[in-house]
Amino acid sequence: MRKFVQICLVGGSVLSLLGLVPADKKWEKPFKRIDNEVRKHSKAYVTLENATKTIGHRLTGSANGEKAEEYAFNLLKSYGFTDVKYQPFEVEAWMRDTVTLSIAPSSSDNFREVPVVSLAHSPEESNLQGEIVDVGNGLEEDFENVKDRIKGKVALANINLVGITGKKNLHRSEKTALAIKYGASGVIMVNGAPGKILLTGTASVTGAIISIPAVCISNESGFEVRKWLKEEGPLEAHIGMHNTSKAIKARNVIATLKGKSDEKIIIGGHLDSWDLATGAIDNGIGSFAVMDIARTFKALKVKPEKTIQFVLFMGEEQGLLGSKHFVGELKKSGGIEKVSYMMNLDMTNDPRGVNAFGRSEMNDFFANVGNAIHQVDGNFKNEVLNRAGLHSDHQPFMLEGVPIAGLSGHLEPNVLQCYHADCDNFSLVNREQLESTVRIASMYLYALSGTDHLAVKKLSDQKTRDFLISQGLKEELVIGQEWRWEP
Repeated sequence: MRKFVQICLVGGSVLSLLGLVPADKKWEKPFKRIDNEVRKHSKAYVTLENATKTIGHRLTGSANGEKAEEYAFNLLKSYGFTDVKYQPFEVEAWMRDTVTLSIAPSSSDNFREVPVVSLAHSPEESNLQGEIVDVGNGLEEDFENVKDRIKGKVALANINLVGITGKKNLHRSEKTALAIKYGASGVIMVNGAPGKILLTGTASVTGAIISIPAVCISNESGFEVRKWLKEEGPLEAHIGMHNTSKAIKARNVIATLKGKSDEKIIIGGHLDSWDLATGAIDNGIGSFAVMDIARTFKALKVKPEKTIQFVLFMGEEQGLLGSKHFVGELKKSGGIEKVSYMMNLDMTNDPRGVNAFGRSEMNDFFANVGNAIHQVDGNFKNEVLNRAGLHSDHQPFMLEGVPIAGLSGHLEPNVLQCYHADCDNFSLVNREQLESTVRIASMYLYALSGTDHLAVKKLSDQKTRDFLISQGLKEELVIGQEWRWEP
């Protein structure tokens, strides 16, 4: 009978004949307290607004990045955390300076200037002229189709997938790695957002300087260049750029809420941003939500079963540098074995549900927690997704077998179009949706940190390999030079 009762409680069933209360009922009271606290006292919106006004962008390695680290440290202290620490690490910091792109028919010197932005980790100096070869979506099959004529040429590739369905896209850095593999001398990426929006981001899978210049042009410019190719024949591109790269020090910011055990739940988001705008969406809404979740737990005097660490990572945009360092330090100390879960908030907004990141054993638990959230907030959809992905600060944890949780949410199209772009400013932030992130994430975190026995454990090295293959992530990890297992 005991075993049967436990199973039913986990599933949230009502056993009225036995007088049992559904499992989701145990969260009703604390979830209502969380909901009330955030609705009345959240500071996520006002602190993010203040930071974007007083700091600006938060580029790792810059003076602004240092100010952002200090802002987060002092904010967490002001919320009552006595255990707030900097975790310093050294990083090769890349910073843009000047870049130009001009294009002309191969038979002419009539070059036309095209608005452009450098992709991070491009060479410090470049003065390249070469014929443009259109590689479409920039997948390996696209490079294979032009392998006999791409060497020494400038690859033109879409950042998004265009004209095909059922295929998995690659990160811009992975497309650049393929361009290098196939011998291209440079890369021009075409932004997927409509209009004249320019996008930046790293073109390096390792965070090191790459061997060829990589730039991004707008969707509108990409359409024009392809029209020129069709109407005027072969085109020559001239890419001139100057950037700087030097070793600097950056700092993760960590606040710890001690639990009854030394088992840990990590909740984090990257504090850094690119420098074209203020990074309000990427990742202001995530990192400032993490800090407001910390404030909420302190305000409610939550005493979790498991220790919670609230982490603001730096260097995410340059290649997950802060989170890789964080995990590396955990591995050195053996502390990685104590991490039960990692929850990552990266551009998380207006949550409708949770993503179990491929760990289907947690579906019932998350559905049960979501049901309790829905009882408090009838607008919450309680969608349970189960799809693992890469390219944010959860990745180093996932590669060590740590279970990952994320929230599935919603951003308006005009907001998404400003991803990594020169329009990512505070005007895009929706206060109600940001505070909803704080409320919903706090409830999931409360459940994860207060549950004695979770249905998942950290995977062994071999099982981690099998899991990553099952999630279709091997190809990306191989291209990104992060696949540590035999082929």
